Amino acid sequence: MIANYNDAGLDLSYDLEFYALMADSFERSVGRCLTPEGRGAEWLYDQSPAVVLAHNTDADPRFIYANRAAQACFEYPWDEFITLPSRLSAEAPDRAERDRLLNTVAANGFIADYRGLRIAKSGRRFYIENAIVWDLVDSSGHRRGQAATFGSWQDVQAD
Repeated sequence: MIANYNDAGLDLSYDLEFYALMADSFERSVGRCLTPEGRGAEWLYDQSPAVVLAHNTDADPRFIYANRAAQACFEYPWDEFITLPSRLSAEAPDRAERDRLLNTVAANGFIADYRGLRIAKSGRRFYIENAIVWDLVDSSGHRRGQAATFGSWQDVQAD
């Protein structure tokens, strides 16, 4: 049975079905593996040096997954991250640009080499670099959300 990722309170950190959705969607869209061979849900959540996060399909999408690298980058613990509307990962002036990105992903299935300004819980601003954003599409072709991964970011220096 496929979980309803719009239900609040699901812990997807090590969920094998959700990992398969992310990994399979990534491979179909991008043409390569999300994790190294032999690595799975636990490695992605606990050890991946790359940020990986996902939001659901709510009208105001909410984060449903954020690996430990994402939690460190955005400065939110799991319990706070998965209640956060994903639009709040960008400052208000940058939300229109973020919306255009997500619409492009919805139309094309993914986008690579994305760069965008984001904000951490503390207010620290940073650019995500070389991000890949892709649709989470199950084996029946139903869109279940969107996910992103990036391995580098650059803090914005205060003036």
